[in-house]
Amino acid sequence: MANGLKTALLLGLLTGLFLFLGDRLAGQNGLAIALVVSALMNFVSYFFSDRIALAMYRAQPVTRQELPRVYEVVERLTGRIGLPMPKIYVIPSESPNAFATGRNPAHASVAVTQGILNLLDNEELEGVLAHELGHVRNRDILISSIAATIAGAVTWLARMAYYAELFGFGGGSGEGGRRRGGALSALFMLILAPVAAMLIQLAVSRSREYEADHTGAEFTGNPFALARALKKLDAYSRRIPMMGTPSTAHLFIVQPLLGVDFSSLFSTHPPIAKRIERLTGRPMDLI
Repeated sequence: MANGLKTALLLGLLTGLFLFLGDRLAGQNGLAIALVVSALMNFVSYFFSDRIALAMYRAQPVTRQELPRVYEVVERLTGRIGLPMPKIYVIPSESPNAFATGRNPAHASVAVTQGILNLLDNEELEGVLAHELGHVRNRDILISSIAATIAGAVTWLARMAYYAELFGFGGGSGEGGRRRGGALSALFMLILAPVAAMLIQLAVSRSREYEADHTGAEFTGNPFALARALKKLDAYSRRIPMMGTPSTAHLFIVQPLLGVDFSSLFSTHPPIAKRIERLTGRPMDLI
């Protein structure tokens, strides 16, 4: 499915959630308010989801003078493949990781952690940056950023519905008892919130990582450099987990562990070993 259609579907999902909860909690008045709020949220999701993601991780913009190592690589790659130069950010975290965000190639940003700069050599760093530019070239960045915003909104909406129903707020005229639903219904919605957020992430993440790996390797002509980088990132991110949120985990080149083992069916990323084998045709332990 094209990324443009996926974006429209996700924004439609966000609108539907607001309208459903507005009607459930406050009847016709709630529906009208939810319509206004959903329009505002759609606008924010489309134009500002990248800034929200960057702000969540305290990413700071850097200049060429401050980070010539990254600028030189990105300028060389973007010149070779015909992409505009993205903005460069550094995240003040020792956990090695990186992500790209933005609504299109002309409004893209690439963020790297301080940890990844300390860990990787120049070839490996080039492989990671090429992977992120692969997301930009493949136009994954808008759908990723919007999915992060919507995943957070889903959880927030369900928690609001939980407290509203728990404390007896809501209900329309004439149908208050039916609409209220009680604490059991609210608790069910609270449980479903992270599940819904996870499904959104899974819908947009796993295959895209394989595609960005392949595209990045084509950009550099050196798949083994990216493979070595992925192997290092996998090992060191387990030692120093990224302190982030589940709703934005799919943005990163490797799964932020958040202190928990996510190596299950519900991980937002394919296993590193499989990614390396697809890149090089060799098992990870031979890289």
